[in-house]
Amino acid sequence: MKHKPAVFFDRDGVLNMDRGYICKPRELSWMPGAMEAIRILNEEEYWIFVVTNQSGIARGFFTEEEVYEFHEFMAQEAERQEAIIHSFYVCPHHPEGTMGMHSCICNCRMPLPGLIEQACQEWPVSLNGSFLVSGTQRGIETAAEAGIPGFLFAEGNLYEFVQEILKNR
Repeated sequence: MKHKPAVFFDRDGVLNMDRGYICKPRELSWMPGAMEAIRILNEEEYWIFVVTNQSGIARGFFTEEEVYEFHEFMAQEAERQEAIIHSFYVCPHHPEGTMGMHSCICNCRMPLPGLIEQACQEWPVSLNGSFLVSGTQRGIETAAEAGIPGFLFAEGNLYEFVQEILKNR
């Protein structure tokens, strides 16, 4: 596989509507323009990764397996709409969690760049040209820590937001 840039999407509030701690397929509601944004980035030959803090695992709201199954559902739903998400990267930790091994401080919880670093170890990513789209300032800090631009998506249509990023690159 050849090296190419990646787009790192924060999950909740960017790809899907943020409705709290969700991990069941019936709870998924895509952000307007999400599929179109992924498709245009696929056409532009970016790797597409989801990077997400899921402290609900550490808090005991759901299991890692349930989150992985939910992400598989998301990937399949996207693929049905001809939008390819290449991989998901999850931080299951939170220092105030109640679930033993996940109740810790780690290097993968955003704003630290561990999830981006993991993707770069597993895929031929060129950080030159890569960027992150997040709905929080924490995500923007993650991008800075990883040495890539971060773009704050507050609301609206994700496709239009991504088009604007691509136009200005």
